[in-house]
Amino acid sequence: MTIRVILNGKRVELDGARTIADLLRSRGLDPRLVAVERNGEIVPRDRYEECELRDGDVIEVVHFVGGG
Repeated sequence: MTIRVILNGKRVELDGARTIADLLRSRGLDPRLVAVERNGEIVPRDRYEECELRDGDVIEVVHFVGGG
């Protein structure tokens, strides 16, 4: 099943990704090091596995970067 979303401002097609967790895994992202917003609302980290993606969702993924 292909889902079409806007990911960080770009239209993308996601094959097989059904949840936020699937999306992060498909992009090689560690869920502990990102924050995710779906349709203008922050998704709590403990809901990534259950938060289902739908056609037309607008997803923003922000990476945490350490420095010093």
